[in-house]
Amino acid sequence: MKCPYCSAPDSKVVNSRPSDEGASIRRRRECLSCARRFTTYERAQLEPLMVVKRSGPREAFNPDKLLRGLTLATEKRPVDPDVLRAFAYGFEDDVQLGEIPSTEIGRRAMTFLRPLDGVAYIRFASVYREFDSLERFIEEIQGLKDKEEGDETA
Repeated sequence: MKCPYCSAPDSKVVNSRPSDEGASIRRRRECLSCARRFTTYERAQLEPLMVVKRSGPREAFNPDKLLRGLTLATEKRPVDPDVLRAFAYGFEDDVQLGEIPSTEIGRRAMTFLRPLDGVAYIRFASVYREFDSLERFIEEIQGLKDKEEGDETA
């Protein structure tokens, strides 16, 4: 495994254990050149989940891309990064189809973020739903506020 710090080609496995409820293996590695440690995740890949983009083309699902979007939405928010990672890397396991529309990925991410953090939800929604007006943005915030108030009275 190539070291992410010095790009040396060799590293040794220091620790190995199951992760994501046995769906992957977490390996703690040490670079043989610079002696820095890093973590890798290994998982079996059967058939890649294909994402159907809005404009029509298909591409393989990339959990790093989903994680990047979730991380941006939760930046400087009290959200555990491990929860985001578990969602992004477990996403493919939850989908039983061979392909999924990108809009469905966005919808599921919003459903995941909504109870986790309202601000992160609005940040993600503003990009995903491509708000074209201030009124649409305010409607989304009001819907979130109404949902929270409904939860408090229940």
